[in-house]
Amino acid sequence: MDFELSEAASDASERMWQFMREEVFPAEPRWYEHLRTHGEHSHPPLMEQLKDSARRRGLWNLFLPELGGMSNVDYAAVAEISGWSPVIAPEAINCQAPDSGNMETLSLFATPAQKEAWLKPLLDGEIRSAFAMSEPDVASSDATNIATVIRRDGDEYVINGRKWWITGTADERCSILIVMGKTDPDAEPHRQQSMVLVPRDTPGVHVERHLPIFGYQDQHGHSEIVLRDVRVPAANLLGEEGDGFRIAQARLGPGRIHHAMRAIGMAERALALMVDRSRYRSVFGSKLSDHAVVQELVAQSRIEIDQVRLYVYRTAWLIDRYGAKGARSEIAGIKVAAPAMATRVIDRAIEVFGAMGLSDDTPLAYFYAWARALRVVDGPDAVHRRTVARQELRRERPYTG
Repeated sequence: MDFELSEAASDASERMWQFMREEVFPAEPRWYEHLRTHGEHSHPPLMEQLKDSARRRGLWNLFLPELGGMSNVDYAAVAEISGWSPVIAPEAINCQAPDSGNMETLSLFATPAQKEAWLKPLLDGEIRSAFAMSEPDVASSDATNIATVIRRDGDEYVINGRKWWITGTADERCSILIVMGKTDPDAEPHRQQSMVLVPRDTPGVHVERHLPIFGYQDQHGHSEIVLRDVRVPAANLLGEEGDGFRIAQARLGPGRIHHAMRAIGMAERALALMVDRSRYRSVFGSKLSDHAVVQELVAQSRIEIDQVRLYVYRTAWLIDRYGAKGARSEIAGIKVAAPAMATRVIDRAIEVFGAMGLSDDTPLAYFYAWARALRVVDGPDAVHRRTVARQELRRERPYTG
């Protein structure tokens, strides 16, 4: 069993760390100042500078093996580093949600014409996108519940429904939505749904509001959308009618891996901040780092981060070897384990920082909000625990006596 990073992963990680130290971390204060002065959903021009630099450094579209030349295990190392600055770094290397999942989906299921129209500009970082599945009136963790109606009318599809928590639609660069709805309510449950490509400016697409996460508005937004008699050409169907559930499963598997990788990066930065704070802050006559209670927080954080990292790497290895279906239990497991671990580690860092950890003077408050949100994003913990349990209950045992 070899835990050494491959040559490709080691080289990319070194280049990624250089990029982070030289450009990404210094860009953070300018990024947030732009949003403060120009509006929370405006596009900071410095992002385009970072993207140009990432291309020159060979850090572009690494999440797609056929383009980046990296396995899932290789990419895990880079994705973790990007999690140290989860708002800026993933987009700077064109590996940000929801676009990465949408690019994977289009690469697998889109027609040549659809790829030319939407996948190419996404791969080039020219536009952004959204994935419209979740709905406010049904439990969207069960995709068969989807109530949005997609009706065939001659050479068009007509879409009516309400979606929410649709990431990306507040961004002025969002040009395309992948919308999931029901095309045949009489089919068997997993063949009722389909997906269609809906240009953002199509008449009938109404953004009702942008939803905050624990009070934070992300630059790209998480929106509630109403679709009223939205008409798109029948050629905008993704795959075949009835493929919606299958496409959703194919899309969400890799995305859950990416979230887990970046959660580890957030936890590592929180631990680094915790350690740094404990070294120079004094209380009751000695450094915080000299107190057993703080040492306990540091040690437990290191143990938990390393445990989850190994779990994530094993899952990535299984996907490389057997595909997402062969790692179904592990994908669900890390989706539970990584955000839960990150939430605990960030909480400990906040404890060491005290009131400062609750403010925007450190990234900890935002990290905590986002880590907690990850326990709902792409399906809540309870659904993933259910998946793990079902797999475990079917597993053969070598001995039960």
